[in-house]
Amino acid sequence: MAELTVSGGTHPILKDDYASEWMGIEVVALDDGHATIRMALRQEMLNGFGMAHGGMIFAFGDTAFALACNPADPEPADEGNITVASGVDINFLKPAFRGQVLTAVANRRASTGRSGLYDIQIYAADPGTPEARQSAPAGAAHAATAPGELPTDAPAGELVAEFRGRSRTISKK
Repeated sequence: MAELTVSGGTHPILKDDYASEWMGIEVVALDDGHATIRMALRQEMLNGFGMAHGGMIFAFGDTAFALACNPADPEPADEGNITVASGVDINFLKPAFRGQVLTAVANRRASTGRSGLYDIQIYAADPGTPEARQSAPAGAAHAATAPGELPTDAPAGELVAEFRGRSRTISKK
């Protein structure tokens, strides 16, 4: 089972997120506007070419995006709201392969009113390497960056995809 908790608590959006559980996503760090997650690529996540299926990389980036957009402990005034994707783009830069550990680092770049802009970098490292085991402290990646800048403490490993998400905060209903 995936480690979907941080500091002993479960992020509210992961409580019933069976897709993230099936993917084996581990939450490494969470902070306001930031999330770092990790997962290992399994055989059933590969396409016919023996590399990570683009949909798996997209879903992985989308989970990091959702975690960065939604606070783990919302203020009472925000409890009736959720933040969802209004649009996304992904650029696949290099393939990732079975057994590699993926790390996604999501950071808010801009926020105004109910809209936001997030950048998510997805890295791949071979298992057992220091890069695959690296854990960033909560908030470290976003603290070292400003809108429009890349993280200075990005996990080592190869950058395999860039995901950009546009968010919109709406009523839960």
